[in-house]
Amino acid sequence: MSQVSSIVEQVERVIDGKSEAIETALVVLLAEGHLLIEDVPGVGKTVLAKALARTLGCSVSRIQFTPDLLPSDVTGVAVYDQQSGDFVLIGDEINRASPKTQSALLESMEERHVTVDGTTHPLATPFAVIATQNPVEMEGTYPLPEAQLDRFMARISMGYPDEDAELAMMHDRDAVDPMDEIVPVTTAEGLRSMIAAARAVHASPEVEQYGVSLVRATRRDPEVRLGASPRAALHLLRAAKAQGVRRLEGLLGLPS
Repeated sequence: MSQVSSIVEQVERVIDGKSEAIETALVVLLAEGHLLIEDVPGVGKTVLAKALARTLGCSVSRIQFTPDLLPSDVTGVAVYDQQSGDFVLIGDEINRASPKTQSALLESMEERHVTVDGTTHPLATPFAVIATQNPVEMEGTYPLPEAQLDRFMARISMGYPDEDAELAMMHDRDAVDPMDEIVPVTTAEGLRSMIAAARAVHASPEVEQYGVSLVRATRRDPEVRLGASPRAALHLLRAAKAQGVRRLEGLLGLPS
């Protein structure tokens, strides 16, 4: 079994029946992107981020966004800790913080460093932001600015589990927390190797032209309020390369 398949299998111990969401989240990480999970409360948004980080053998820092959260609260947590190996930053209910506080993430998401008191701190690779937001409850929330939305490689929805998965959850979680049963499949170093493999995937000029044509079409469509940015074109190509890692794992000599 490949590393990618093993990671998905481990996360599915916690979130059953959501293979597509899990695989999309993993593709975003391999493509060095950031993920926005938008869905109603209680469907496993934060659990997905935590389970993914634990499966990868890394730790996770979580910020609970609230209206009184300050920008310094964000940058203080986001500075990479070499001792703990943090690389996933969960912005829980990100749209509850003010635009000023939300903007504290812009630098780290794009430039991969944070500036605190005039000093710039580089963030280690890999570094990813997984943010969640509730699309239903709008009181006390702020819409994410376009500049920040554009920095997310993908926005996904978890959706409700099917009946069998929900019944299994009610039966199993009375006895044990499935998060405790997750076994790390790789390490931060192993993940860096997988990211390097994704970067090395060849994209032909025809594929690159197709990607550019797609994003440019969104700018001409009158039904699209704001077309895709040049950054979106890069995200599209990187995600496509990361998607191909599963098939190429054996050819590139990555451990399984």
